[in-house]
This record gives sequence, C-alpha cells and structure tokens, in this order.
Amino acid sequence: MAATLSISRLLLSSPTSLSLSTATATATTSSFFPAAKSLSSKLSFTSLPIKHHPKPLKFSTAKSTISATISVGDKLPDATLSYFDPSGELQTTTISDLTKNKKAILFAVPGAFTPTCSQKHLPGFVEKSKDLKAKGVDTIACISVNDAFVMRAWKENLKVNDEVLLLSDGNGDFTRAIGAELNLSDQPVGLGVRSRRYALLAEDGVVKVLNLEEGGAFTFSGAEDILKVL
Repeated sequence: MAATLSISRLLLSSPTSLSLSTATATATTSSFFPAAKSLSSKLSFTSLPIKHHPKPLKFSTAKSTISATISVGDKLPDATLSYFDPSGELQTTTISDLTKNKKAILFAVPGAFTPTCSQKHLPGFVEKSKDLKAKGVDTIACISVNDAFVMRAWKENLKVNDEVLLLSDGNGDFTRAIGAELNLSDQPVGLGVRSRRYALLAEDGVVKVLNLEEGGAFTFSGAEDILKVL
C-alpha cells in the first residue's frame, strides 16, 4: 500500500521529473538498441552479434631464449614412467632402465592427439626408426604428460607397434626435473601444464644432443634432425 501511495504522489507531484526520466530512459535504451523507437510504442530489439576470437596457440621459435635445467653433458635425472604392454598390462620403467649402457633417443610432445604431435613428430620417428637403430640407437621413446590410458589409445589410433615406446609422465616428474614444463593454462583449449617439445640423444644416461624447442614449436626436434648428428 505504501508503495502504491508513493508512486501516486510521484505521478501527481513530479510530472516534469517523470517526463525527464522517461526521456532519459528512452535515450539510453536507444543508444544500446537502435531499433527501439520509444517506450510508448512496441519495443523491437535487434540482436547484437557477439564476436569471440580465441587466442591461437602460437609458439616462438627463437632459440636464443631457450633454457632448461638439463643441458648437454648432464646425467639425466631418474624418474618412473608408465605404459601398457602388448597384453594390456600396466607396466613401469625408469629413465635409468631406458638409458643405462644404451644409446637412447627420448623425445617429448605437448600432448597426445594434438595436431603436430600426431601428424608429424611421432610419425616421423616411427618412419625413421629402422634408420635410427641402424645407427646404433637401442631405444626410441616418446614421452608425454598424458596418462598411460591416453598414451595407449594414441598408440592404437596411429597404429604404432614396437618402433617407438610411448611413455606416460603423468605427474610431470621427469618433465619438471629437466626444466621442460610448458604452461598453456592461458590458452582456450585448456591444456594446462604440459611438456615443451624436444628430442634428446643420451648415451649411458648422459645427454649428448638436446634439441629443445621453444614451447610447442616443431623446427629442429624431428627424427631427421637426430639422424643428422648420429
């Protein structure tokens, strides 16, 4: 009742104010909705298109800014990685097992099923696996921070056999230990913290070649690049 009386008094005592308020509201509405003519006529609003331009994934290829905890001449830190064997059993291995008294190639991708990793990086090592092993390489392993289930699905999807061992660094322990983290949390695809792309050659656990990309760029960490230095 009080609200009704207040409105009645306002209508009786302030016609000018009400007229100004209505005019102001009309002007404000018109500024946002060009199709609105007045408050007394039927309002018709034209949809305003919303344009969204997500930031693309862009990676610098400038080698001068690249740095990591690990470098040529260093002993690789040990870490436990997981994978599924051909019978579907979950297994674990260590960096030490992969590299001790061996010549090993370890390469990392930002993520399984991502375009460059699926179309170029991993397939390149699968294709060149015989050439690499003919040069004395004992082990070729692809490392990703994806879990072992995703890595198995990726392996099956690309029909990879025993040419390359696909390993899960699911908790990112090895990736952090060598300083290769790649934070993509600000990207719209929600990748979070992944691994920078790299390819390294280790002999008895000691790094002999380290081709570490800036972010997820793919410029000099492919199978051909490693073949050139063997």
